Amino acid sequence: MIARVWSARASSQNLEAYKSHLSGKVFPELRSIRGFVRAELFTRATGKEFEIVVTTVWTDLGSIDAFAHPDREAAVVAAEAAALLTHYDRRVRHYEISLT
Repeated sequence: MIARVWSARASSQNLEAYKSHLSGKVFPELRSIRGFVRAELFTRATGKEFEIVVTTVWTDLGSIDAFAHPDREAAVVAAEAAALLTHYDRRVRHYEISLT
């Protein structure tokens, strides 16, 4: 299995709106893609902002390609989500899950 890891930052005022965007739009869309296993959101307060890490788990790289086509390592960030973030990675990282 493959973990797809992406990070961003949001103000404390926008964090809840971003979480709503993920749970209401992004996560349901991901569940409809063959090979998607799960998604997790990690947050950490860093002063007036929150660090955000989103990890999705997929069965294989082909499943990730179906989501991120044509560039597997390009971040997929809707304009609605980008408007809530102070910074976000334009590229993602993929890791093979070696132990669970």
